[in-house]
Amino acid sequence: MASPGSGPLTRALADHVAGFTAEAVPPEVRARALQMILDCCGALLAASDPKISTGRLIAGLAEELGGAPQASVIGHGFRTSLVNAALVNGTLGYACDVEPHHPEGVLHPVAVMLPTALAVSEATGASGAKLVAAVVLGCEIEYRLSMALGPVEQYNLGFHPSAVCGCFGATAAASFLLGLDAAKVERAFGLAGCQASGLMAWESDETENSRPFQMGMAARNGVTAALLAARGFGGPTGIFDHGHTVFRAFSRNPRPELLTEELGRRFDGIMELAIKPYSSVSFLHPGLDTLLGIAREQKLDIADIEAITIRFPSSGTHCIDNNPLKSHCAQYILPVALTREGLGVRDLFQDRRLSDPEVARLSRSVSVVADDELDAGFPNRYETVMEVRTRKGQTFSGRNAIARGYPEAALSEAEIRAKFERLAGTVAAPARVRDLAACVAGLWSQSSVSGFADLMRPKPDAGAAG
Repeated sequence: MASPGSGPLTRALADHVAGFTAEAVPPEVRARALQMILDCCGALLAASDPKISTGRLIAGLAEELGGAPQASVIGHGFRTSLVNAALVNGTLGYACDVEPHHPEGVLHPVAVMLPTALAVSEATGASGAKLVAAVVLGCEIEYRLSMALGPVEQYNLGFHPSAVCGCFGATAAASFLLGLDAAKVERAFGLAGCQASGLMAWESDETENSRPFQMGMAARNGVTAALLAARGFGGPTGIFDHGHTVFRAFSRNPRPELLTEELGRRFDGIMELAIKPYSSVSFLHPGLDTLLGIAREQKLDIADIEAITIRFPSSGTHCIDNNPLKSHCAQYILPVALTREGLGVRDLFQDRRLSDPEVARLSRSVSVVADDELDAGFPNRYETVMEVRTRKGQTFSGRNAIARGYPEAALSEAEIRAKFERLAGTVAAPARVRDLAACVAGLWSQSSVSGFADLMRPKPDAGAAG
């Protein structure tokens, strides 16, 4: 049991993590988790492309620092300490902004949980089933905390929900894999509270490096919290219940009861995840679906379009209106998506406004309008109205709240596999891509994650598509 002075919320979460088992994961949740793991593997490998500075720089630092070879650094061919592996791989997970996301929680949980679970599983010799279960558990804790704090509440205070809540999810995943008892899990959560961080200040970083670094921080800090607690290191008690709680720090209108409501019976942290068809902030995805649908139906290309207006919930427009980050900039993402080449992961790290005159022209004619009427469903839905004006004076419009890839508009298995092959294929030869897909499909039955790690660790293959 957790400490008697911990309080009901902290005690419930600590007991849940300490008592969690792989057998507690229902078959449908297991299947969904494996789907999300495959999708995240594609994003992780794509981010290890040496042409993407984020992964190259942070992996280079980890290699220079050295450390016991406990866990693999994805796509870079070496092992390092499990703490540094979690940091590097967590950063890779969100680098391309194309990994699974949770629309309602405004989260990128698998980008944190798969690196966390892989590092600890590899270091401890855990089975594939335990890795998958750790991903499920961590995503659930992260989602529940984001909903209890309120995603908009966190944004309004300048915090990134994925970073703040991801630290607690990673702590849960690592604590489960390390086999901590409830009292140690409680201390681990307290230590997570001491480290939880992540300011939205990364929106000013045009390099796109500090944005995904926050997922790496969450993974690293969660692993560190669990490792310290395992060694008897002290930490705050009742982090969710009394004193300087998480709720006091990261919200002005929390709903703490959501943290434990139907705990162990619902797995919305995994089941409500969406798979991204586009490499960009998820806020733009309903609009991208609508814009590209109009272009297909009207047989328009970028040269035919005079101007675009995107109406978006007022609470989220600051994130997409002329954001210095290309991944979050409507004025950049929408025109690039209309080009013959479409939108790719490298477009977040190279500015096509400098090389494509049509992208540069149209980017100056994209307007983002804050629409209070669309706020009602935010952040559960990113309701968007798109208006397209052509050079011939025609106007076309559409409205959308559910993007392709949401559970309500799920991508087919063939589409998910094609996305994985495309992303993984940028650095891995076809045979390795096929072997990795088969490995993930059978991960639940594998006695060790070493084969999985062996497929994720190598540097880019000579036969990769590039």
